[in-house]
Amino acid sequence: MSNNTSVQKAVPTNMTGNLYLIPVTLGEQDPLQVIPAYNIAVINQLTHFVCEEGKSARRFLKSINLVKPLQELFFYELNEHSNPADSADLLKPLFNGKDMGLMSDAGCPGIADPGAELVKLAHKNGIKVIPLVGPSSILLALMASGFNGQNFAFNGYLPKEKSMRTKKLKELEKLAYSNNQTQLFIETPYRNIQLFEELISTLNPSTMLQLACNISLPDEYIKSLPLAQWKRMKPDIHKKPCIFAVYK
Repeated sequence: MSNNTSVQKAVPTNMTGNLYLIPVTLGEQDPLQVIPAYNIAVINQLTHFVCEEGKSARRFLKSINLVKPLQELFFYELNEHSNPADSADLLKPLFNGKDMGLMSDAGCPGIADPGAELVKLAHKNGIKVIPLVGPSSILLALMASGFNGQNFAFNGYLPKEKSMRTKKLKELEKLAYSNNQTQLFIETPYRNIQLFEELISTLNPSTMLQLACNISLPDEYIKSLPLAQWKRMKPDIHKKPCIFAVYK
């Protein structure tokens, strides 16, 4: 696929390359529906990529009809199994003047993503960081929630132990009311239903809950309702990526 979108390459103040933060799709879909043409033009200039998993990164690059053969590209993995002490080694191509792309497995790198550590190191070493526009399930969920978008917090995963998780849910509910603050969090997809049921049994029936599941995909499901209404429903969120949001 030819792409005539021009890319104005940043001119570094030293001889280091630039670190581009490359959003990817949130699931199996046509990337041209959610990824700007400018991003694809940038990607076609790169040969070095940091990713969570090489296989998923190659799959995404193949889906955008990358001009370069995948065999000519270099992939470096950074995930929860990586040794933090090795993160600095990933910067070597940048120090050699090569631009690099940082990709998450889904959505935007650096947000609920191990790539944040590499971005931190890039700033520390004077490397120019260039974020590209793309889908973020957290922000898309907030946009569609009807909750407070000027004061919000993303809390990541809640504690696994039930008593600690229940305590955390009550704390988040209290913050939602006292600070007028939207509270967002996630769960491992196969435990979504368990968390949903615990929200109903733990929090005030008048508290608002949003479920935003498979955002931007064909079976996208987004609803914001009081917990009293959710109690009468059985949302199809099992084993599907889902953002939970609580508000007053």
